[in-house]
Parts: sequence; structure tokens; C-alpha cells
Amino acid sequence: MRNRPKKDASSNSNSTSNQETTSGGKGTTDSKDVAAVTVKRSSYAILALFVLVIYGAWGVYHYQFDTLPSPMSLQQVGKRGFSEHEAMKHVQALTQLGPHSVGSESLERAIKYVANVSETIKASAHWEVDVEVDLFHVKSGFNGLVGGLFKGKSLVYSDLNHVVLRISPKYASEAGENAILVSSHIDTVFAGEGAGDCSSCVAVMLELARGVSQWAHGFKNSVIFLFNTGEEEGLNGAHSFISQHPWSDTVRVAVDLEAIGIGGKSGIFQAGPNPWAIENYASVSKYPSAQIAAQDVFTSGAIKSATDFQVYQELAGLSGLDFAYADNTAVYHTKNDKLSLLKPGSLQHLGENMLAFLLHAGASSTIPKESDTYSSEDKAIYFDILGMYMITFRQRLANMLYNSVIMQSLLIWTTSVLMGGYPAAISLALSILSIVLMWIFSVVFSVSVAFVLPLVSSSSPMPFVASPWLVVFLYGGPALIGALTGQHIGYRALESYLARSFVERKRSLPASWQSSVAKLDAERWIYKAGLLQWLVLLMVGNYFQVGSSYLAFAWLISPAFAYGLLEATLSPSRLPRQLKTVTLLVGSFVPFVLSSGMVIRLVTTLTGTTVRLVRNPGTTPDWMGNAVIAVFIAAVVCLMFVYLLSYIHISGAKMPIIITASILFLISLVAVWGGVVPPFTEDTARAVNVVHVVDATKTGGENIEPISYISLFSTTPGNLIKEANEIGEGFVCGKNRHLDFVTFYANYSCWTNKNAEKGWLKSDIPTIQVDKDLKGDNRETQISIDTKDSTRWSLGINTVEIEDFQLKDAETNEELIPLGEKSSVDGWHIIQFSGGRNSPTKFKLSLFWLNSGTHKIEDGVKNEGFVLKLRTDVDKLTPPVETVLRKLPEWCSLFGKSTSPHTLAFLSSLPISF
Repeated sequence: MRNRPKKDASSNSNSTSNQETTSGGKGTTDSKDVAAVTVKRSSYAILALFVLVIYGAWGVYHYQFDTLPSPMSLQQVGKRGFSEHEAMKHVQALTQLGPHSVGSESLERAIKYVANVSETIKASAHWEVDVEVDLFHVKSGFNGLVGGLFKGKSLVYSDLNHVVLRISPKYASEAGENAILVSSHIDTVFAGEGAGDCSSCVAVMLELARGVSQWAHGFKNSVIFLFNTGEEEGLNGAHSFISQHPWSDTVRVAVDLEAIGIGGKSGIFQAGPNPWAIENYASVSKYPSAQIAAQDVFTSGAIKSATDFQVYQELAGLSGLDFAYADNTAVYHTKNDKLSLLKPGSLQHLGENMLAFLLHAGASSTIPKESDTYSSEDKAIYFDILGMYMITFRQRLANMLYNSVIMQSLLIWTTSVLMGGYPAAISLALSILSIVLMWIFSVVFSVSVAFVLPLVSSSSPMPFVASPWLVVFLYGGPALIGALTGQHIGYRALESYLARSFVERKRSLPASWQSSVAKLDAERWIYKAGLLQWLVLLMVGNYFQVGSSYLAFAWLISPAFAYGLLEATLSPSRLPRQLKTVTLLVGSFVPFVLSSGMVIRLVTTLTGTTVRLVRNPGTTPDWMGNAVIAVFIAAVVCLMFVYLLSYIHISGAKMPIIITASILFLISLVAVWGGVVPPFTEDTARAVNVVHVVDATKTGGENIEPISYISLFSTTPGNLIKEANEIGEGFVCGKNRHLDFVTFYANYSCWTNKNAEKGWLKSDIPTIQVDKDLKGDNRETQISIDTKDSTRWSLGINTVEIEDFQLKDAETNEELIPLGEKSSVDGWHIIQFSGGRNSPTKFKLSLFWLNSGTHKIEDGVKNEGFVLKLRTDVDKLTPPVETVLRKLPEWCSLFGKSTSPHTLAFLSSLPISF
């Protein structure tokens, strides 16, 4: 046999020696082992993967949330189908009325329109269907909800009118005892016409009622459509129906239609607690749109809002579904909640889904009963896939799946570390360090931008509101660079340790191989550390029974399965190989489809809500909203890119990725700095309030002449200097004038005294008069309050001094708020009153003081020297306010909510030492 060259013999000897070292002296190194130590991954392949991820994510989002059905005409669907063309006629009729808030004439016209359409539906219903239309008037009521936004508040309503329509089979009397409630509100805030919130919902309900009235002869349950008013003032319409209407006792399932934006797909963001409704919806909906992740976010309090569904759950103990339109959330409660921005197909999407659900539920004999019981394990986990399919399963099954995977994962990791000994434990620790560094660097890099933006953007610290795509470059780029940098530092530390470990454990391994083998082994450890990251999240989510834990389950199981199928080997003699690209593609496909569209949806929703981020203007740093978005973007990058990043370390793509991300970031930053991309536009406006304030507060027991001025403030972060200069009228901006509006306060605002004396009279100022003060151990004070022309007011009661109180209508002596335990926030309990034009304006208030005496100040509670603070609102444009609104820049819009004042507000108070 011919001898090989000496060099080949030496190489073969080293290979054989290595094989013997790793396998106990058996076998020889084959060509596959030689290939295994080849460290080479194409930069183009990595860049192609990034392009695939970006376009794939956008494609998933577009298909899942942007693809809408074609609007249908009445001729196309027939009298039993849902027609968007018909529903749009109702939206047009309601929006033409302009803003229709509680107490306005336009709301009365809107109610009349809904009532007339309801009568038309009644007249054209199937002859075997009974349609009842009830014009329900509520004289007064007390909303004592205490959860969420209602803590520390008592809501009183008066003179509300609703339209209630019940559809039942004429010859099935038992159907009247079990009803499905479909609810939405007619009223809007004073700042917008409410095309999205919620004329679109009312229009869908009217068209649904028309269709159901042709089908209900085969129902076993009735359907109640509640068109309520007072929702925008604190869910008062739903509360009055549940607490006072005789049909409310028959309701078994409640469905609420809402909007936090305008148009798009109306998705379910709350369901349960009984899973019956969501499971039946999933079985029949044509274009399902539902995400329990949205429910997790909403119920966490991250979004400061509430819907009528809270009343149905807390007050009536009902289960059901809560839908919301969520496109373009920046227009919520502003002038841009208008018909022209309502996307075609939006109403058709919700209408067809709801009609299918109502036909199925109406004919069902398994509708929940009052006596039904259910536990937390019956909670439904639900989500849609690309808006085409919907998955639901119960928490009980989720617990079984999650616990099984967690136990098996822990067993595998423990066994691996024990078998690998000390080197495996150190490798695991260093791979975990790489994940920790990935998070730290990503968050730090991204949050740093949050501090820079207010310095760079002179017009707004949040320049991306009108262009949400900017957050991808402003925050996504730095977050990606940080994540890659942090993980690579951990990777290099792990590689260095593994190289030293191979020298000690595999002395016969060629020096030229040691570095390559260490790199490949480190790559695999980083990939597996990504699995460990998702395992920890699954454990935490499972412990707290977070509904969206299914995402952690998918991001753990699918990549782990792909790794086990395509990468793992049972032979300990094999050297580590380069991870296959197909492993990443197969492992990430399912979780990517499940989560990428939803993540983009959450990002766009989050950026839109920054328009109304600041509850008390001037108290939140300008960088706060940016920091929240920055952390969220960094979390998305660290969670969804952890596997992809592990592929980059042995490629030459690191610098191209960093350079590309840096260039895109700098271009975006320069565009913001130069004003190329405006933060707000006419269709995506900054939320502001223009209020003619008449301040008649009293201090030290002395009467002070009322001070009047025009105030300009904003719930959007940033100063108002540019807006004030655009308006003119002598506005001065700063923190020199603290405004206490009872329900909130403004530390930063702009104000002017120009013509502020016009448009109001001293006789308009509300009065607070002490009628009787019985001092002693059980001190009691009787007070008369006259709100004059205002039927919308807020009264703050100092709970540091007052233990309890009672409110009555002075004219009828009707008790509006009874005695009893009441919560407080920061030492104050707030009464919010709203009602129609026939609401009372004179009240009797009984105050019962704490026995411990007055002037006791609790730790951490700021007492301002008042026992009562009153703000009354009048929906009236005074001459100076009209002037300001006429000059208001097009990128600004009035903003309304239940706690914000109207355009004329009177402030009054009663000092402790009266």
C-alpha cells in the first residue's frame, strides 16, 4: 500500500485521536466531522432573512388586520343579510348632526332618528316575529362602580333617554325569558361627530336588527338591542338599563360594540368569564378577529379606559363579548373621528360576524342560565389566525399543556447540565448572560432615543404620532443594534470559555479546530438560551394564568421541535455543526404567524394613544411616553429576534446590519429634526382643550372677585409654544398657573386674559352655601349647591376631613347618593353629575365629619385647605373662545372625555375654615 504524504498522515492522526477522546477510543473521524467545524454563514443569507422577517411581518399584519370584505348592497344580500350600504346611511344621518353629547339638542335628534328607524324595522319584520320598541326614560340614578377608573368616584345621572328594541319569536313565549343583549351608545363627546365612536356601532346594530327581524321566528331566545346614552359620561346608559329596565332581568349574554379609533376590523378584546359566547362566536364567524392578548393589555390598566362591558360584568354578573374598532386610535374623541376616515368594509366585517353569531345564539338551547357556575379554569383562551380561523380552548387544557411542557423542559435542562457537568453549567450560565446582556443593551439603546427626541424635535417630543412607521427606525434600529451587541458580547465570552474548555478536555483536538468548534458550540448554546428565555416567560404566564401565554408556548415548542428534529443527535462523538437555516425557518414560522401581526397592531395602537397620554398636563416628563414605546419595541426585538440573532455571530453580517440600522435611524432623526415628517396633521391632530375659565374659589373664608381667562392645555406631551404663537391673542405659557379642575389638574398651560370678561355673568357662577353646621363629636354640615345652568358638574369632597356624605335633589328631596362606605384617591372623593336638559340644578349635601376632628392630614396626602371643590361645565362658546378656536392650527383638535371640561367652566370651592 502506498504511503500517504506526512501532512495527511498527521491530520488523520489528529482526527483519530480526537475521535477516540470524544467517544472512548472507538470509531474514526469521517468527512462529516470535518464539515462540522467549517464556520461559514453567508452574510447575504442573514440579510435575506431580515428582509423576509420585515416583509413577512407586514404581510401577516396586512392580511390579519387590513383586509376587509367588500361592502354589500341590499340587493346583494337580500332582506335577511347585512348590507354596509344600508348601515352607512345611518352613519351619515348621525354624523350630519355634529357632536351630540349628553344634554344637547343634537342628541335628542339622534335619539329620534334611531327610534324612527326602529319603528320602521318593527313595521317590516317577519309576520311571525314580535318586535317591541321601548323609548326608555331615566329620571335619575347612581352609578357606584368602584373598579378601575371608577375608584374614588360616585357618578350620578339624570334625564337620560334610550331606545330599546326587543326581537322575539311570536309563538315561543319562553324566548322572552332568555335574551341576548347587543349594546352601544348614541351619544358622543362634545369634541367630535363620533363616526367611529360610536355612530358606526349604532348603524351596525340597526342593520343587524333589520336582518334579525326576518330570522327570529326560528329563535329560542330573544335579542335586545340597547341604544343608550350617557356612556361617554361614565357608562351611565348601560348602568341605568341594568339597574332600572324590566327587560334587564332576562339578559343572559351581553355583547358590547365600541371603538377606540375609527373603522378597520372590529375585534374582540374582552370575553367571558363564561366561555359560551366566545366559543360560539368562534364556530360561526366568517371573518374572526379576536385576541386575548388585547384583553390582557386592557384589563391590566395599561389603557386608561372603560366600556359598558364592565357594567354588564360587574353589576349584572353577565358574560359575553366586547368588540372595538381600533384603527387610527389617535383620532379617538377628536374632530377627526369623522365619516371620511371610516374605511369601506369596516361595517360589513362586523355586521356579517355579528349576524352569524346572533342567528346561531338566538336558536341555541344551551344559552347560559343564571344558575350556571364556572371557575377560573373555564376561562377561554382565544386568538385568530390571519383573520381566517379562530382557536379557542379553556384554561384547564392550557394548564395541562403548559405544565407538561414546563416539567419536560426542566427535566431535559437538568439532565443535560448534570450529564455535562461543570463545563455545561458554566456554558449555560454564560448563554443566559448573553440573553441578559441582550435585554440590557437593547433597552438602554432604545430608551436613550426617548431622551434624545424631545431635544431634537422642537415641535413635539413624540414626532411619530402621524407617522407610526417612524418608531421602527427611531426605536427598532437602536433596539436591534443593542440586542445584537449585548448578545454578541455574551457570545464572545461563551466562545472564549468553550475554546479553553476544549484545550483542557480535548487535548488532541487540533488547534486550528478549537476556535471553530467553540464558535459552533457557542452558537448552539445561544440558540438554546432563547428557548430558556421563552420557558421562563411560559412559567410566569402559567403561574399568573395570563391568557396570552399561548404565545410563549408557541415560541418555545416550535423552535425546540425544529432544533430536536434537524439539529440534535444521539451520538456524543459528533462535533457541533453549524445551525441550519431551515431550522430557523421551520421553528419560527408558526409563532411568527401567530404574533407578528398582533405586535404591529399593538405598536400602532400604543403610538396612537400617546395623543392623550398625559392625565394631568405638566406633570409627566416629555420623555415618558417615548420611554414606554422604547421599552416595548426593545422587548419585541429581544423576544422575537432571539433565535435569528444567534445565527449572526459566525457570519459577516454583523457590521452591515449595524450600519444599515444606524443609517435608517439617522435618516429618521434628521427628518424629525428638520420637520420633514410632521408630528401631527389635519387628520391626526394633537389633542388640546380650550376652556373659558371663571375662577370663583374662596380661601380663608373671604370672597374673592372671580378671575376669568382663556386656558389652553393638552393631554399630548410637549409644550404649546408653537400653538400659542400660531393663535396669537396674547397667550402666555408656563407652569405659573396651577389649574385645579377637580377631576384633574394642569400644571402646565397657556392662558390669556384678552376679552375674558365677555360671554358670562356673575349670576352664572355656581354657589355653595352652608345652611347648618352642627359642631361637636358627631359634626354634621348641611350645604346647598346651585349649579345654575349647568347639568354637568364635578364636586370634590375632602375625605381627610369628611367621613361620609349624602346628596339629594333639593326640589324633590330624592336621594341621589346614599350614605355608605366610599373610596377615595389622594384624599378626595369625586362626584360626577351629568344629565339631560331637564336635570336638577339645586342640591342638598350632608357632610359627616371624622370624629377625630378637622385639619388632620394623612401622610402623603396633599390637603389644599378646601373641604369642597366644584367645577360646573357649560357647552357654550363665548366670544373669546370662538376667536381662539377659529385660529386654532389645523393640526390641533379639541379633546373630550368624561373628566374634561367643556368650553366654559366655572370653579368654586368651600374652604375648611368656612
